[in-house]
Amino acid sequence: MTVEIESDYRPSEDEPFMNDRQREYFRNKLLSWKEDILRESKETLTNLQEESQNHPDFADRASSETDRSIELRARDRQRKLISKIDDALERIVDGSYGYCEETGEPISLRRLEARPIATLSIEAQEAHERREKVYRDD
Repeated sequence: MTVEIESDYRPSEDEPFMNDRQREYFRNKLLSWKEDILRESKETLTNLQEESQNHPDFADRASSETDRSIELRARDRQRKLISKIDDALERIVDGSYGYCEETGEPISLRRLEARPIATLSIEAQEAHERREKVYRDD
């Protein structure tokens, strides 16, 4: 089911939570984000292939290898992000998107707007981070 969304639409607390318009809005937001990441990845691959020339100077070669390593780590993080985006898209389909995985309560629209892949409410995320900190300090 596709719902037509106006380009200036923003989800509001004044409407039912995760109604068709909101789900479609976040679905489009996630798909657009994923497309941007994939486009950047293709550009990176192209740049890395063009950059694979031999540098006669050791300093240039070291700098190039460092840049390449940083770029590959960034791409790995983005690969993981794409997986989280895909998971969020699946939650939209199964109806669980926008609800906290721990409490089942709605995740605030402001949080979803800022982080559309969020799976925890702010409160649950903070509690999770406090537990992590306690275990790290031991």
